[in-house]
Amino acid sequence: MATLGELERTVMDLLWETGDAVTANTLRDMLAQRSDETQIHKELAVTTVLTVLSRLEKKGLVARERQTRPHRYQAVTSREEHTAELMHQVLGSAPDREAVLARFLGSVSDGEAATLRKLLGRS
Repeated sequence: MATLGELERTVMDLLWETGDAVTANTLRDMLAQRSDETQIHKELAVTTVLTVLSRLEKKGLVARERQTRPHRYQAVTSREEHTAELMHQVLGSAPDREAVLARFLGSVSDGEAATLRKLLGRS
């Protein structure tokens, strides 16, 4: 399971929010705007952003469009697909899946439980 550092998570959040392929320079500018709100990631060099994008590409989370210069980057899957995959990986690594599911279901809100019942009723 690919773990993400803080900057990697922030970059993925931005890619998921935009939904479009963007350049490293655009991402750097977006990170700078976000840092005004969160006080993190101020004045990153574009090489730092490129390194993060390269790592995310190796982890299979980002695709690079190589046809144009500068290259553009886009999330491979949606945030929801990524989260569901993480849930499957975690559940798959549990020695007692039923116990994990029971613990999870015991912690969901009434609204989430209703949503789960509705979704399970569709299958």
